Amino acid sequence: MEIFTSYDGTKLAYRVVGDGLPVVCLPGGPQESAYLGELGGLSAHRQLITLDLRGTGRSAMPADITSCRCDRLVDDVEALREHLRLDRMDLLAHSGGANLAVQYLGRYPEHVGRLALITPSVRAVGIAITGELRRETVQPRRDEPWFPEAFAALEAIGAGQATADSWQAIAPFSYGRWDEAARAHKAAEDEQMNMEVVAAFNAEGAYAPDATRAALARLESPVLVLAGEVDPGAPPPVMAEFAGLFLNAEFAVQPGAGHFPWLDDADRFVAATVAFLG
Repeated sequence: MEIFTSYDGTKLAYRVVGDGLPVVCLPGGPQESAYLGELGGLSAHRQLITLDLRGTGRSAMPADITSCRCDRLVDDVEALREHLRLDRMDLLAHSGGANLAVQYLGRYPEHVGRLALITPSVRAVGIAITGELRRETVQPRRDEPWFPEAFAALEAIGAGQATADSWQAIAPFSYGRWDEAARAHKAAEDEQMNMEVVAAFNAEGAYAPDATRAALARLESPVLVLAGEVDPGAPPPVMAEFAGLFLNAEFAVQPGAGHFPWLDDADRFVAATVAFLG
């Protein structure tokens, strides 16, 4: 674990694993970046630099919690780039980390080489995901034993009737296989969440979709948008729409994958990501 000092004096942590050219990895959540692991073996091809966002993992909680807002975290990513002495860096962002990555790209396009967005959140660009589309996305899994309970919980969430149990019940939808490894990954992820930081990350003012979309439409950086075929959190049709916001984007769907495609089929995930990143 390495430590650097960000723009306001907050100490932030990052991990370095693997060999090859560096790629800076931004986690979703916001949560500790440990859940990314070595991204299914991507570390055999590229050096992974995974940042713990402020207030998560080994990074310090800032004096001002509002500095955890997504758009303000752009300054931490820039501070990390300067610390690493990288003129240009490749970025990989998962889930909610994509909201941070696209805002960084919009503000500092000259410092981004390639950007890989893995099952990304679309809050920063204001694309809506309907409940109907989420339900359609999970239908291929209707014969799995846990499906009835999970689907009922998904409908309850869509109807605004969610409980804490509802969010736990839909967990299998995030994984292509709801096996022992997936259950362990989910349990570890739950322990890494600080809801105060999550609230600050998505606080009012965190996103300016019109401005972000306009900025992205002008940029020529190569972008990969990778969707999981059965991921209701980032359904493939929405991911295709997201890819269409960029001038130079590739769009791919990993068969049978949920929200964590490197867990569902590591070889396929690594092949697709390496083919893009080089």
